[in-house]
Amino acid sequence: MSNTVELTTPSLVRQVSSIKKKQAAFFASGKTRDIEFRKEMLLKLKNVIEKYETTLLEAVYKDLKKEPFEAYGVEIGIVIADIELTVKKLRSWMKPERVGTSMFHFIGSSYIYPEPYGQTLIIGPWNYPIQLIFQPLIGAMAAGNTAVVKPSEISEHSSALVSKILRETFPEDYIAVVEGGIEPTQALLEEKWDYLFFTGSVTVGKIVYQAAAKHLTPVTLELGGKSPCIIDKDANLDYGMKRLVWGKFINCGQTCVAPDYLLVHVSQKKQVIEKIIEAIEAFYGKTPQDHPKYGRIINHRNTERLSKMIVPEQIVYGGKVDIADKYIAPTLLDIPSGSYESAPAMQEEIFGPILPIVTYETIEEVIAFVNQQQKALALYIFSNNQENIQKVLRNTSFGGGCVNDAVMHLGNSNLPFGGVGESGIGRYHGKFSFDTFSHHKGVLHKSMLVDMPIRYPYLNIPVSYLKRIMKITM
Repeated sequence: MSNTVELTTPSLVRQVSSIKKKQAAFFASGKTRDIEFRKEMLLKLKNVIEKYETTLLEAVYKDLKKEPFEAYGVEIGIVIADIELTVKKLRSWMKPERVGTSMFHFIGSSYIYPEPYGQTLIIGPWNYPIQLIFQPLIGAMAAGNTAVVKPSEISEHSSALVSKILRETFPEDYIAVVEGGIEPTQALLEEKWDYLFFTGSVTVGKIVYQAAAKHLTPVTLELGGKSPCIIDKDANLDYGMKRLVWGKFINCGQTCVAPDYLLVHVSQKKQVIEKIIEAIEAFYGKTPQDHPKYGRIINHRNTERLSKMIVPEQIVYGGKVDIADKYIAPTLLDIPSGSYESAPAMQEEIFGPILPIVTYETIEEVIAFVNQQQKALALYIFSNNQENIQKVLRNTSFGGGCVNDAVMHLGNSNLPFGGVGESGIGRYHGKFSFDTFSHHKGVLHKSMLVDMPIRYPYLNIPVSYLKRIMKITM
């Protein structure tokens, strides 16, 4: 069955509705509940990704100039690893989990049953156009759902290829693809879904959340924000700044968990800047625009947006902009004390290769500064002082992060990935993806051997006696 969907304005609602009806019928057939079907479909996805590996890498290069080594690691390799883990662990994840049962429920046993939500919608972003479509899709498939996938029209080459792959691999009544811009997205959001997964900006996330609320649809929102990176006074700068530079400038800074700004102990400022520059030039040379491993901004509009954050008198390093080439040099900005509120680079998530530097004197000052901002998707601290590390971890709220590294927590499938507050709702990766796309229903099984009469009204049991019984047995 072909699942090519060519949406035109007059028929948007009708065509989306048609897809939903087909998927509702397929889900009702019970096919997706079978573990062998789920594993077969996941392996089918793995095989087709491997088949198109070279073409996928070429598409990502066309969109973001993301070179093959980087692109394989962050776009394809991480997806393949997630599929392999999911197939290996799926049977244990699907088993009902027995949990404790209090004596009050004598004789009984309690279980949590994971079941698929049903029809899911996955809306992906442009910055990781392969990974951030396929990773949530793995969770939806593993949990036994159908899915409609909406790639970003901005990463046009990658999204077109992802759409082609899914259409060739799966029937429309199981996995469907809808392409296009605002109007198709609006048509999709008008429908009622059993689960909705969105990755993108905070602004669009709010629109998606409002649309989901109309139908009481549960959601995962993977958003972003200004993720702080703290450089303590005793941090190991030799290793630390290389890790920081990698995490910041991978994908040309267009990563939702990239370090957005530095909070540097005043005593370390000079050395930190020197080590960062050293690492940048080791990675990308003295002229990154000519270096094959340095990417580009997704489009001219975002390049212009980023260029407005670069205040000439704040430039410590870099600062070159070539809008025609969609190029922003790796740029360090020194944000003077007292001007944090007015500095353009501190007003919104940067999402590009610009790194503002803010200094501090005490760790308490850092914690207060971080807590004055919106809750971040990530937080990083480079330090050898365990007391300071624990103070930061205990007293700040953020989605996830690293100690003495940056971004790498995403590569551990045993850790949940997700935001908090304005940086997002929900979590996924590994088993967390399966859990996200599953409803966990609690069921109490009671024996018919005996019947505890205390709950029945005809016994006229005093409340004081009920209190004692519940205190002992609950």
